Amino acid sequence: MLQAGRMGVKPVVRKLHISSSAYYRWCRAEKEPCHRKLQDAELTEKVRQVHADSGGIYGSPRVHPVLKREGVAIGRKRVERLMREAGIGPRRTGKGFTRRDPDADLAPDLVQRDFTASEPNRLWVTDLTMIPTGEGPLWLSAIRNAFSRRIVAWETSARADADLVLTTLEYALASREVTPGTLIHHADHSCQYTSIKLTTRLVRAKIKASMGSVGDSFDNALAENL
Repeated sequence: MLQAGRMGVKPVVRKLHISSSAYYRWCRAEKEPCHRKLQDAELTEKVRQVHADSGGIYGSPRVHPVLKREGVAIGRKRVERLMREAGIGPRRTGKGFTRRDPDADLAPDLVQRDFTASEPNRLWVTDLTMIPTGEGPLWLSAIRNAFSRRIVAWETSARADADLVLTTLEYALASREVTPGTLIHHADHSCQYTSIKLTTRLVRAKIKASMGSVGDSFDNALAENL
């Protein structure tokens, strides 16, 4: 911060070719952030959450309507500015989207590309698929029974989050009789499948979690063609 010291403010600001009022405004702003800056910081966190929930693919045209639906009063231009200033941007993705949590504990691969089962409800494979729509990406979560090759349960959402995959699992468990300890739930390394919510539910239901390797669609081939 500019220090006037014993010389006083006026000689210093005159030397720097700025007005005294501008100097004092700057001092006040340094000591107490303006309301808009505080509001920007709060909105940026909301923008960051929507962007993360989309799997990192939403740009401002998609983030803005989501915020509006959630009751956040904000203009699209402001969303663009906040995303630009915070370095938040969309990235292109295909069907085989995988965003890992580097701190997550990964399950072993109990399947080893053998997608056969001698009985129903011994092996379920699951995956997330992004479906482009006129209102933005729609995420489809589905679980397939390896024995019958039929879909056990599915659910859609505008957000690719842990709640989506957890809801799909709950629907599957409600529609099938599963003997505890006999079922394998096989997925990729996406953060949704390593989330505390899903892994805790698998443990409670005595379902064995399984995961293939990173970036190899063959390790979850039966689910990849959902």
